[in-house]
Formats: sequence, structure tokens, C-alpha cells
Amino acid sequence: MIDVLIVLAFVAYAIGSGLRSRRIAGQNLQEYFLAGKTIRGWKAGCSMAATQFAADTPLLVTGLVATAGIFALWRLWIYGLAFLLMAFVFAVGWRRGGVLTDAELTEVRYSGRAVAPLRLLKAIYYGTVINCVVLAMVMVAAIRIAEVFLPWHQWLPGALYAPVVALVQGIGLQLGDSVTGLAPEIATTNNLISILLILAFTAAYSTTGGLRSVVNTDVVQFGLAMIGTAIYAWIVVDAAGGFGGLTDRVVDVYGAAEAGRMLSFGPDMAAGLLLPFLVIIGLQWLFQMNSDGTGYLAQRSMACRTDQDATTAGVLFAWAQIFLRSLFWLAIAVGLLVLYPFTPEEAGTEGFAASREILFVTGIDEYLPPGVRGLMLTGLLAALASTVDTHLNWGASYWSNDVYDGLVCRRWLRRAPRDRELVIVARLSNVLILVIALAVMANLGSIQTAWFISLLFGAGMGSVLVLRWLWNRINLWSELAAMAASLVTAPLLLIFMGTTAENEWIRLGIMAGVTTAAAIGVTFITPRTNQDTLLAFYERVRPFGFWGREAAMAGDDPREPRRLLGRQVWAVAATALSLFLLLIGFGRLMVPPPGAAEAATWIFIAGGLLLIPVWWRYLTGTDGYARGGTARTHRAVEIMEVERALAERPEGLLDALRALGRDMTAVHGLPVTVAASGAAPVREEGQRILLFQAVRDLLLFQARHAATQGAHVVLDRDRVYHRVTIQVLGGPVDFSGEAGAATLEHVREGLDRVEGQLRVAPAPQAANRLTLRAHGEAWARGVAQ
Repeated sequence: MIDVLIVLAFVAYAIGSGLRSRRIAGQNLQEYFLAGKTIRGWKAGCSMAATQFAADTPLLVTGLVATAGIFALWRLWIYGLAFLLMAFVFAVGWRRGGVLTDAELTEVRYSGRAVAPLRLLKAIYYGTVINCVVLAMVMVAAIRIAEVFLPWHQWLPGALYAPVVALVQGIGLQLGDSVTGLAPEIATTNNLISILLILAFTAAYSTTGGLRSVVNTDVVQFGLAMIGTAIYAWIVVDAAGGFGGLTDRVVDVYGAAEAGRMLSFGPDMAAGLLLPFLVIIGLQWLFQMNSDGTGYLAQRSMACRTDQDATTAGVLFAWAQIFLRSLFWLAIAVGLLVLYPFTPEEAGTEGFAASREILFVTGIDEYLPPGVRGLMLTGLLAALASTVDTHLNWGASYWSNDVYDGLVCRRWLRRAPRDRELVIVARLSNVLILVIALAVMANLGSIQTAWFISLLFGAGMGSVLVLRWLWNRINLWSELAAMAASLVTAPLLLIFMGTTAENEWIRLGIMAGVTTAAAIGVTFITPRTNQDTLLAFYERVRPFGFWGREAAMAGDDPREPRRLLGRQVWAVAATALSLFLLLIGFGRLMVPPPGAAEAATWIFIAGGLLLIPVWWRYLTGTDGYARGGTARTHRAVEIMEVERALAERPEGLLDALRALGRDMTAVHGLPVTVAASGAAPVREEGQRILLFQAVRDLLLFQARHAATQGAHVVLDRDRVYHRVTIQVLGGPVDFSGEAGAATLEHVREGLDRVEGQLRVAPAPQAANRLTLRAHGEAWARGVAQ
């Protein structure tokens, strides 16, 4: 009974969180999908870690250790490089981009008529295809856990249970093979009831409260999951002989040679695994669709209050994900090797990986006492819920923002959709995503197999997604070529090479080589992105890397982007080395490989600790882009300082606009004065940030494309609206060209998300006055109620 009460308490909290946030989330898309850009760094990092925790990942870890040993976990650990690269190089870019989804970034980064089709293609590919495959993997783990702990055939009366069984038999549904020996129709019925209840529970708070509810719940979920996992690890290791005797017990069960292979943190050189190992860890972290944070990691970065918060979120996520969580799961996986031994003959049978994966759940059922078992079940339910709620919210953002708003309304119907209309579409699209994910789940076997396939399809996109931030020459045809090559090459590799783990490194290498070659080749034979678009992207995002031409046009030292990229890459390298040294050191301390030198273990730990002050300075100090010697980067320091006020104080928007005016005058030669008409505080954090970004984009366009004498900016109120008026001095600004129209459309799309609007008078081709309005009272009413 105590186990049930613990689970019910968590369910009540999660649903209550969604209900508390529903009024705010229902106001507009920025509130629903980005929580009004108000998320603090530590919360965003915990939310990322909770999502990646996932109910399927501990099962995957258990299976990998049993099938290939500890060194196979580098398949997961190496992602730490990608996470840290996102934190130090890409996170601030996502936040500064002013977009709602990563698909929308295509319209900010590229130019040409194919931009809209690419945005739509990415929205469907990432938001539905990839998203549903990942959800299906998570739900496969969910039903394996549920089958052990939720025997509905014993709990429900026959009058209620029998019709569900009849339905399952009538449609021929089978949700995987039973792990407890139940008849197929009984196991499927139990699993169907469980998964529908779990999904209904998750949807109850995620679809009502939006990202704000998701993040708040994720923080609690991550805490519960880590506490439950820590207790589980302690009990399993204690039952297996304790940390002091764990290695000896593995040797006793499997022999010294096999134990040495299983407990090694490196590959078995004698087995010819060095090359496959190096290929996998060298390519997998970069050649995957999340290499630059694309997806829900980017969403969390975009939702952060400041650039510093976005960077902090990524670093915290990497350490929680790769170091803290991995050590707990490592102890559990090795302990289960002792508690549930297997023979070499069993290891060679079909379905061995799946049978080992389920032991993570079996150990909970057989070794944890009441209360602790309830806590662990709550942790697993929390891990599942955090992954499902994130993928629902993330997937819905594509359908509402990119498909319905960007395509259906703005291009087909030629109208701006209402905010509540978009939120309704977002909530309804969750149903579509769940139905597709359930269909995919019914056809998945081992989580490992599904994971290998998802890695293969994602491998084609990684390099081009990274390069678009670092190299101005990448264009929309580069991304299209990578996607096309991926969709053609992956099925061919699966047909001719299968899904066996032994050939994984060959498949991954071929996929990475073919798709990268296709993308780079197409880049050089297709037109460059429009220079105005590239310059606007540089000014808005301030990317690192090979942006010398744009830097010079913006008044920066053309060498500055490359120099700053080097600094950020050094921060990534120092943090990653510290992370991996401590992971190996503490891992060997808990589970020392047979015959391992204890001195080496302490050297790993000492090296990792000594590197902490090095990367800590990059994390807590001024961002790398603001450490240059040009007027532009010195002024960027002030912009960054004011950004904190922009996120924290109602008067912060006025301070930020005044700093922006000084920047425009000093660097771009456009005199800009800023004033407030009466008291004009903007209490909504998201509106402050959005209005600032919109004014910045419009002034930058004026500075680059119009021969004017300056601008006068006034911040005031218009009934329930916050209003910013830009009065052009000394002549009109022509927004009728491609770059001008794109700037106006980007600003309008952002303002639409907060029930705002942009007015250009007298006309776009001769604009003398631009008025921006963002609704303020709706958010305040939601908080008050």
C-alpha cells in the first residue's frame, strides 16, 4: 500500500503542476513552448537530464554491460562531447536566434524559395518521424516495467477486463513479447491498459501547462529518479557482495578472463575491437541529429532567461547525465551480473539483450523492500513521464508553429492565426504523435536494436547541423543533400548489413562519410546564401567560427569569430577531459577491473579535479564573444550586463534599449536615442526579451540598408499593450526588398506569439514609423488567477 501511495502522490503533484500553469501557457505560443523565456539555467539543466534519464536508458545500460562489457557504455558517455559543445558553442546561439523551434531557424539562417519547404520537411521529419521512434523506444521500456508491477488481469473485475481482451484479439494487436510468461493476449491487454493510463497522466499536465509545467515537474522527477536509483544501487551492490568484493564476485561467476573483459573501461585489444571502438566514439557523438542541440535540448536553451543560463544548463546537464547518473547505473548493471548470472551459451541466443534489459526491473521487484520499491517505481514513472512530456511538447511545437502557423496560415490562408488557436492545435497534435508512436512501438523488439536504427538515420545530419553555425558557406541545399543522402543510405545499409552490433561501426562510418561528402559537395556547386540574410544572422546570433566577412561588415575584427571559437573549443576540451577522467576514476574506484593498478585510478581522479578550476572560469566568467578588443565586443559586454536586468526587472527593457542605442551609435554609426513616456515597466519577462530582440533587428536593418540620420525610440503603454515606437529620422526605410520583407516577417511572427503586432507607416517601402505592441495584461491575469 505504501508503494501505491508514493506513486499516487507523485501523480497528484504532476497533474497539479499542469493545472497551475494552464492559464499562463494558454495565452500564447511563447508561453506554451518556451515558458516566456523565463527558465533559469539550473532548472533547464535538470529538465534536460530528466528527459535523457528516460525509463528505457537504464534498461539499455543493463543490456550493454551484459552483452559487451563496461567499455560499451562509451557509446553513451561519448555524447558528453556533444552536450558540452552545445553548452559552450551553440546554446547561446539558439537563445539569441529568436525562434520557437529548430526548424524555424532555417528561415533565419538561409535564403531562397526552398527555405519554407525545408522548414516543413524538418518539422515533419524531426517532429514526427524521429520523435515518434524515440517515444516508441521509451514506451517499449514502459510496458516491460508495467508488466511486472501492474497485473491488471488480477486487479480488474472480469466485466471490465474481458471486453478489452476481446478488443485486443479482434484487431490482432500484440505489444511485444511477454517478459513474465503471460499469454500474448493477456500481456498485450495489460500493457495496453498501462501505457494508455501512463500517457493519459503525462498528457494531463504537459498539454495543459506547456513547457513551464514540464520543466517544473522535470526538476522533481529528476530528484526522485536519482534518489531511487541511488538506493537501488546500494541495495544491489550490497546483495552482490559490496563494493569491496564486487569484482571478486564477478571473477568467481565468469572467470578471470571474462571478468576482465566485462569490467574493462577500454576495448579488448586482442579481439580486434580497437578500430571499431575508435570509429564509434570518434563519430557517434558528432554524427547524430542532436549534435548541435537540435530538438528538445535547443528548446530548453531557447527558453532560458540569459545567455549565461543557457550555457549553465548545458554544462549541468552534461555532468548530471554522464557522470552522476552513469555511476549509479554502472553499479546496478555490474551488481545484476552477479545476482543474475548467465552462461556463454545463453549469451549467444536470440533475444539475449532483451532478456538482460528486463533484469533491471526484475531486481526492483525482488530486492527492494516496500516503500523503497515504491520510490523506485515513482522514479521510473517520473523518468518515463519526463521523456514523454518533453517529446509531446517538442513535437507539438513543430505542428503548431512550423506546419500550421508557418505553412497553413501564413502561406496558404495569408492570415495570422490567433494565439489560442495555435495552442489548441498544439494540444491536438499531441494525440497524433501518440497514435503514431503507439503504432511504431508495436513493431519494436529490443531497445538496443531500435537505438542502433535511430542512430543510423540521425548520423547523416550531424555534420551539416554543426557546420551551419560555424561556416557561412553552408546553405539550405547542404541540409537538403544531407537529409536526402541519409534517407537513401540508411535503408540500404540496413538491408545489406542488417542491425547486428558487430557491423555498427562500419554502418556508422559509411553513413557519416556518404552524407557529409554529399552535403559539402552540394555546398560548393549551389549558390551562396544571400549576404543580407547572413549578415542579419550574424548580428542576431553572433556565431563563432568562419564568419570573417560578416564580422567585418558588422564592424568587428574579421578574425574575432575564429579566435573566439578556439576559446570555446578549449573550454569544451577542458570540461570533457575533467568529466571523463573523473568518470573513469570513480568508476574504477567502485568497480576495479581485475588486476588494475590502484595508483592509476587516483591519477584519473586527481587529473579531473585539477581541471575543474580551468573550465569553471569559462562557465562563470564573461562569455567568450565579449572578450575581444574591438569596439563591438566591448559594447557587447554592456549588452550582456543589461541582459540580466532585462530578465530580472520590469524596468530592464528600458535599460536594455538605451544600451542598444549606445551600441548602434558607437559601432554602426546610427544615432539612436531612447526615451520612456511615463512609467513603462514591462512585468512579463518573455515580452521584455522579445520586444528588445525585435527593436534590435529593425534598427540593424535600418543601419545597414537606409541612408538615414538616426532613430528615436519611445517605450510606453497603450491600454493593455506594451508599445515601442521607432521614429526614423532623416528619411524613410525601404523594407520592400527580400531582406526587408524577411526582417518584418520575423518580427511579426515573434510578436504574434504574445498577442502583439507590428505596424509600419505609411508603407513598408517608405517606412517612417514602426510601432511594436505586445499584450501584457493577459499574462498578468493568468498569474493573478
